[in-house]
Amino acid sequence: MKRLILLIANAFPLWIVLGCIWAGLQPEAWTWFKPYIEIGLGLIMLGMGLTLQFSDFAEVARMPRNIIIGVAAQFIIMPSVAWFIARSFGLEPGLAIGLILVGCSPGGTASNVICFMARANVPLSVLLTMCSTLAAIVATPLLTSWLAGAWLPVDAWALFKSMLTVVLLPLTLGVFTNSLLNRLKKPERVRQWIDVIGPLLSVLVIVLVVSCVVALNIEQIMQAALPLFVSVFLLHFFGFLLGYFFAKAAGCKEALCRTISIEVGMQNSGLAAALASKHFAHLAIAPVPAAISAVYHCLIGSLLAAWWRGRNR
Repeated sequence: MKRLILLIANAFPLWIVLGCIWAGLQPEAWTWFKPYIEIGLGLIMLGMGLTLQFSDFAEVARMPRNIIIGVAAQFIIMPSVAWFIARSFGLEPGLAIGLILVGCSPGGTASNVICFMARANVPLSVLLTMCSTLAAIVATPLLTSWLAGAWLPVDAWALFKSMLTVVLLPLTLGVFTNSLLNRLKKPERVRQWIDVIGPLLSVLVIVLVVSCVVALNIEQIMQAALPLFVSVFLLHFFGFLLGYFFAKAAGCKEALCRTISIEVGMQNSGLAAALASKHFAHLAIAPVPAAISAVYHCLIGSLLAAWWRGRNR
């Protein structure tokens, strides 16, 4: 049973693609999830917290150089590339802000699965996702306000409050709950099920969020097809590429270069979609780059992982 659940969860690129196709053909089947987007993201953060313990934070102190390189790459490369693409393509405000929000988001939890497939450093991937998520509570509002302010004024304080409620609160609750499991007779058995069900829940919620955004904005997607798809593809393509060479330039070994490349290239698109839906509702197309981003980074990451895995063989 556990193997079947993990197999289903690991096929997340397929479910996202199928969900988007279904949403495009039958939008009414997915629009019902709109009021629950923020709650769904909170559940993902809670699930992430349930897989962490206080000892994980101590691990960060044991490898500060790798963590600093990874988090720096995350918040230097992706926001810069997003801003440059938006400027170069002359994107309209909705698309530009949506793209920059994706670029300013932390790494996504799906990166941990891709790192496993790519024979990269999975424990470090988990720590980098955790650290970039915590850093994003401050970094995402500030960077979005600074970079997207060229198109429209951005309320950084409102974004920060959303990050507290959607990210920090459920994440902290999950870590505390996990620490309480030590009082049970057989905490390992409970954690095994959390480690299995958590990824499945994350995949389900991300598919719901992404498909809902596609369903709500299918007309805008069709109208902005070329600049939308090209700009989001280039954002992730350069994210993976520059993340790898950023780590190379910092003197990292191959496994670490792969890990940082994947962490940089794979964003928390669900979070970006939720923030865009809540704070830029007057720009209907703003959440759309996040939905397209989820498809692209899963597909590029999976193909890259398969290539790296083949090279190892």
